[in-house]
Amino acid sequence: MSVKRDSFSVSFTVGLYGSAFGAAGIASHFSVLQTCLLSLLLFSGASQFAVVGVIGAGGSALSAIATSSLLGTRNALYGLRLAPLLKLKGLKKIAGAQITIDESTGVALSQNNESDQIKGFWYTGIGVYIFWNFFTLMGALGAKAMGNPSAWGLDAAVPAAFLGLLWPRLTNFKTRAIAIAATALSLALTPFLPAGVPIISCALLAIFFGWCK
Repeated sequence: MSVKRDSFSVSFTVGLYGSAFGAAGIASHFSVLQTCLLSLLLFSGASQFAVVGVIGAGGSALSAIATSSLLGTRNALYGLRLAPLLKLKGLKKIAGAQITIDESTGVALSQNNESDQIKGFWYTGIGVYIFWNFFTLMGALGAKAMGNPSAWGLDAAVPAAFLGLLWPRLTNFKTRAIAIAATALSLALTPFLPAGVPIISCALLAIFFGWCK
């Protein structure tokens, strides 16, 4: 029962956040269909917000894809960690790859035995996928009904969402230093580079801080 409870509580709470993405997509001039397809196909919160943020700010599709891909690399690392546990093949491997996200990985690895870890991965991943897509649609329809989302301040949803994703991870001096350095670098480059490129440039900081370790 514990794994089901943990999975549902995480799935529903995270899924609710999909409404913010739905609103952000409309505020960035995506259609309801385009916004929903991003959730259905990309299904990676930070990467989705990156796409609508960069495009909404006037950046190119290439910059949006590069930024989104950079943020999504952590999912590949999750896959490497979970592969020996899940041992997926065929269609299950494709489905598993789609729902390998922060939450499904976190709930899975927090369980005490292998059986519950596997259940935690599937219950949470599928749960988040269902709720995230449902609330994305609700958020997009709600923002669309408002007329001009920017007039309601919904254009601030993307930076607010990123702050919400980042804040809980700033747990020590090093992560705070990286966040401050990334903010300073992106602000310094913003007047001179196309939208999205300043964010991509912050990847250089990962190399620098890793080298200084």
